[in-house]
Amino acid sequence: MEGTSVSGYNVGGVRLDRPFKIRRLGHFGFNVRDVEAGLKFYTDVLGFSVSDPIDFGSRIEDQELRKTLGSGIGYFLRHGTDHHSFVVFPKRILDQLAGPSKRDDVTINQITWQVGSLREVTEAEEWLRGLENPIRRSGRDTPGSNWHVYPSDPNNNINELYYGIEQIGWNGISKPEIFRKRGFQKTPDLPQISEYDEVQAALKEGANLLDGTRHTCDMEAKYDVGGILLPRPFKVIRIGPVRLFVDDMEEALSFYIGRMGLTVTEEITYNGHRCVFLRANTEHHSLALYPMALREELGLSEHTSCMSFGMQVGDYQQLRDAVSFIDEQGVEIKHLPPELFPGIDYSAFAIDPDGHAIQLYYYMEQIGWDGKPRPASLRPRVSDPWPDTVEAQSDTFGGETLLGPIG
Repeated sequence: MEGTSVSGYNVGGVRLDRPFKIRRLGHFGFNVRDVEAGLKFYTDVLGFSVSDPIDFGSRIEDQELRKTLGSGIGYFLRHGTDHHSFVVFPKRILDQLAGPSKRDDVTINQITWQVGSLREVTEAEEWLRGLENPIRRSGRDTPGSNWHVYPSDPNNNINELYYGIEQIGWNGISKPEIFRKRGFQKTPDLPQISEYDEVQAALKEGANLLDGTRHTCDMEAKYDVGGILLPRPFKVIRIGPVRLFVDDMEEALSFYIGRMGLTVTEEITYNGHRCVFLRANTEHHSLALYPMALREELGLSEHTSCMSFGMQVGDYQQLRDAVSFIDEQGVEIKHLPPELFPGIDYSAFAIDPDGHAIQLYYYMEQIGWDGKPRPASLRPRVSDPWPDTVEAQSDTFGGETLLGPIG
């Protein structure tokens, strides 16, 4: 595997095999054929909030061509305080802007990994370029304000390493447009000014900090979710894991282990197929790789190489209520073999309007200091039908949690 240096790299005073360390899965998204249908699914059904819209259509100079491609508006969405944890972008417009794709079934907009500093982002770019890994671009995008570099994996999925995403606070308003002048289209020189100084400079220019976007919801808040009235009987508190179908398992592992620095937690064999689960932090896996041949066997859409994307809800009761609520909205629900998801017990898959599978779950096994997963024989068994309640595990409610109120 690539990525090992004899001397190692100094990352904040710690010696590592590469000049950065992924801390968590940061955000994700799909390029979809019907943006408005996708937006309705992810906001009205799953409960994400719009942080900001973005107009990609205006970037196409040929106006006659532009008219044939449908809506050019994409949406940044959030479940917590990060400016975006999910995006819904217009596939036909982005395909036109990017040029001919190497793969028709790549519908993932990006797989985004958070690192600990801006220096890690810039040094990661230099290191990856030294390995001749394809880099889509680097700099700083707005809205969102996160500094980043975009390496591609062997299956043409765009990954992003980033630092410093905009946070949206109690009033639910994103940064106003004046802050977009601090976007960068190339690797920044270091050091850069702080977020505090950016805000101070905008205030001196007369900025109104209340001029950003604020999501509104017309649905009645009638469900008691842990003592809070919400428009749906559950709350997404965490995103991930990402599940990918890959053509060449060894090639994919070389990228995600050797270059991105993820750790293999576990491997299984399902119907003769090797499946590998990798982690970024303490969760059992934030990325899972499956051979492409499994896509047809599982009856999943051939239009995408993404097997599924995960969304964790607050508890087991919310999971049960979410499945019922989503089914009542007329959304297709799938149940796939639980053997394919070690580290997760009960889960169900909601199919979005484009055919992407969204895995809803409540529990993710946590990995401790010794890096060992729970033996399969000690994991809870998934029963059918689902029970009214489940027994607690030692790591139930462990791992990353949602900070702040749920609504």
